[in-house]
Amino acid sequence: MKLSSKEQAGIVILEPRGKIMGGPDASLLHDKLHECIDGNQNRIIIDLAQVDWMNSTGLGILISSYTTLRNNGGHLKLANVTDKIKSLLTITKLVSVFEAFDSVDEAVASFK
Repeated sequence: MKLSSKEQAGIVILEPRGKIMGGPDASLLHDKLHECIDGNQNRIIIDLAQVDWMNSTGLGILISSYTTLRNNGGHLKLANVTDKIKSLLTITKLVSVFEAFDSVDEAVASFK
């Protein structure tokens, strides 16, 4: 997995690419989230448009990210959730935990 980030309207948008499978991926996303929290940036969107696949460890990374942000007064939202990942969220009943949007712009607008 590769991870890039940008900011839009004061909201951090994380853009992982590839597969989210754990290992170094977990620490990469975890470190970036803590960097954001330490910088008082606690409104974060994860844009999943370029994520090919995610396994249970990848789901754990998302859950951990969500919990970390919530515990620090923040919010995590998902954008561009692919059909594969949407079915994974549905099967695990996490679809009711995460706020998911069809586009980054919709996710950004939901913070207002």
